[in-house]
Amino acid sequence: MTEGVRGAAGAAAIVLAAGAGTRMKSKRPKVAHEVLGRPLVRWVVEAAREAGVERVVAVVGHQREQVEPLVADVEVVVQHERKGTADAVAAAAEALAGFEGSVAVLSGDCPLITAGTIEALVAAREEGGCACVVLTMEMADPFGYGRIIRGADGGVERIVEQKDATPEEAAVAECNSGFYCFDAKALFEGLAQVGNDNAQGEFYLTDVLEICRRAGGKVAALRAADPAECLGVNSRAQLAEAQALMRDRINGRHLAAGVTLYDPATTWIGPDVKLAADVAVLPNTMLMGATSVGEDSVVGPNSRLTDTRVGAGCTVDETVAVQAVLEDGATAGPRAYLRPGAHLMAGAKAGTHVEIKKSTIGPGSKVPHLSYIGDATIGRGVNIGAGSITCNYDGHAKHATVVGDGAFVGSDTMMVAPVSIGEGAVVAAASCITRDVSADALAVARARQTEIEGWAAKRRKVSAGE
Repeated sequence: MTEGVRGAAGAAAIVLAAGAGTRMKSKRPKVAHEVLGRPLVRWVVEAAREAGVERVVAVVGHQREQVEPLVADVEVVVQHERKGTADAVAAAAEALAGFEGSVAVLSGDCPLITAGTIEALVAAREEGGCACVVLTMEMADPFGYGRIIRGADGGVERIVEQKDATPEEAAVAECNSGFYCFDAKALFEGLAQVGNDNAQGEFYLTDVLEICRRAGGKVAALRAADPAECLGVNSRAQLAEAQALMRDRINGRHLAAGVTLYDPATTWIGPDVKLAADVAVLPNTMLMGATSVGEDSVVGPNSRLTDTRVGAGCTVDETVAVQAVLEDGATAGPRAYLRPGAHLMAGAKAGTHVEIKKSTIGPGSKVPHLSYIGDATIGRGVNIGAGSITCNYDGHAKHATVVGDGAFVGSDTMMVAPVSIGEGAVVAAASCITRDVSADALAVARARQTEIEGWAAKRRKVSAGE
């Protein structure tokens, strides 16, 4: 293999994504369900791309309006009626007209397939001069899978579906994975000869293998090194199984790269997440989307970060963050909520029961307790007292709050936007700030305290009926 060129370069792939998935019992098509935040069909497309496949054709059908956006970056064809796997592959014939070489046929509901296995499948066909190579797997319980029936020469003679198998054939443990690599000419010539004389009344792609063999073509099998790669998701239980297997695979890569996972079984990390060495992830934590975490940061426990960038040396404790940024040395939590646009600059803090939305918290500034900050720009070295909020929404529009460097905002302060508090200013606790505060000023905006002597004692006597 040439350096920088994957083994399936020059090949095409057909990704079957037209099925209904009735066992999922869902209003969503099966291939749109997600494993670690990525739709099933995207896992297969990404594996093909990583393998070096140059042309990817996705076959859609059932609820295709939901599937097509998921495969918008590849060629899309439609299977108008669900008449079997051969009919689904035949839907790609026009798109691949004139194509010569290897065509991998991939199941769009098998998210665990790897680029390496697709490369190996293509290489086995090309190096063996085969009309077809089928990926097979040894199953302790093969019920429900198509059985691989080998000929006297050890090659694949045919594949028999469960409902069509004799008792002897049903006892075979080697099963069809649903992944193939064909010579393009042999594939499309064979598809034209497939009939539907079977228990299901469907056109089976597996019949093409027997057709190729009768035509003198070589049909071989490649055993999957890990049968889990071939797990198809047809039910919620299988979806959960695929999630767990993918979690373990991804977590294993991070562990090998120098990341500490305190409890891998309760740590869920998406495929696009980037973790630097010496990051520590505590139990019950989910890292999803385009999240990245810098070295020496600690995330968790009980945290969920989505599309969030965390710098080096940060602590993110019991925090939910979505499309947020924490620069080096920032801290969040416990029980903080960082909504889209929240930006904690270097050394900033969002503390316990703090919610921040579309706001910048300046270097070294603190929002320690029980506060809401929205549509605000907080300067450097600012302290926001417990229970303080920005009143940024008037029922129709959002308004901005600006707090200058070094300002001190006392506890239980309401900042009614649009409003600004100048550099070095002090706002007294329990103030309702409705007008701008000058730099270095003291602002007190609360009612004068009034005391009526003996009032409480008189009230108690009235209550007692005296």
